[in-house]
Amino acid sequence: MSAPRAANGEFARIEAANRAFAAAVRSPENGAALRADTPHSLTDGTTRWPVFAGVPYLRAGRDAVRDAALTALDDGRERDAAAVLLADNDDWWDEPPPPAEQLRAVLDATTLREAVAGLGLGRVGDYFLHRDHDPSGLAVLALTAAHPPAGRPVLDLACGAGHLLRRLAQAHEGPLTGIDVVFAKLWLARRFVVGDDVALVCADLGHPWPVSPAGDAYVAVHDVLYFLDDPAAVLATAAEHAGAGGAVVAAHCHTTGRPGHPRPPEGWAALLPGASTYGEEELTSATLERRLPRSADTGDLGDTEAVALARDEGAAVPEPGFLDPAPGADLRPNPLYADGERRWPNPVWGEEYGPRASTYLPRRWPDPLPGDAVARRLLVDLPEPW
Repeated sequence: MSAPRAANGEFARIEAANRAFAAAVRSPENGAALRADTPHSLTDGTTRWPVFAGVPYLRAGRDAVRDAALTALDDGRERDAAAVLLADNDDWWDEPPPPAEQLRAVLDATTLREAVAGLGLGRVGDYFLHRDHDPSGLAVLALTAAHPPAGRPVLDLACGAGHLLRRLAQAHEGPLTGIDVVFAKLWLARRFVVGDDVALVCADLGHPWPVSPAGDAYVAVHDVLYFLDDPAAVLATAAEHAGAGGAVVAAHCHTTGRPGHPRPPEGWAALLPGASTYGEEELTSATLERRLPRSADTGDLGDTEAVALARDEGAAVPEPGFLDPAPGADLRPNPLYADGERRWPNPVWGEEYGPRASTYLPRRWPDPLPGDAVARRLLVDLPEPW
């Protein structure tokens, strides 16, 4: 499929997904509804925004990136536009982007591993490669099982490479939309993780969001609040989007000396009044033990590494099946094992996730495999082109 046809098709999907929110995709600058003015761009009547690989780039405050990508697309230089968009990163990233030639070549990558290497994502790339079986990824599964979408439209904020959206697409009926500030992560999601069935938008949560609140929605904001300068504002907007019968769920909110802006459990709970609170260790254990997690008072969470919040005004019935890989999944050996030996992908990953991952992933590959090999993530459901 040509880039223009793909862009048009994806814009239609984004519009369809956002009808559940009673609005089309909107400009982050003036809130006006966006419309397609060319096969590779949207306009609010004043400003144009590029679309590449079916992902609109609606990041405010990045005028030079937006304009360079539009110029390349208008000239028919799709790979040059891709290089511009794929080089853009969040303000926390401390590595220079790869050369433009390398980024253009990434478009020909055939696996997720090859693509994250070409994008120069380093430790973040390792995080994406192993997200489905790291302790925090398992914690998200338990939180989702206890507080599922239950057919409501899903808005996954800071969705990264789309791992949660992939799992929801396997088990959930309803429109799915992912938003992230880094275009490269959304391109990975589109190309290797979620395919064409999920609407993806590049936008900054610190500016007006590209979708408007309406109805009962399910808003997820995992593993990002501690990076934001104003998480209270993001949670308030998330609650507005969720509506009277919606849900807001937020996992992996740091409470200890990790990067970002950690808070004590009661500090996080105060940002989402009425939410149930969970310790991350309890959530991870629940997934491994195939049971629903137990919530706890914030006063009993003083030792947790990270807290999770869940406020579901619709009181959805839990879905324990979400703890397991999707039925019929093609399970493969966990790629953390090489030549029978468990190896962390990098020292940072090992420091953050290794202590808890060691509780379910033994140092050496077991032979024979135990009966709980799937629950312990010795066998895993990876995106096909992993």
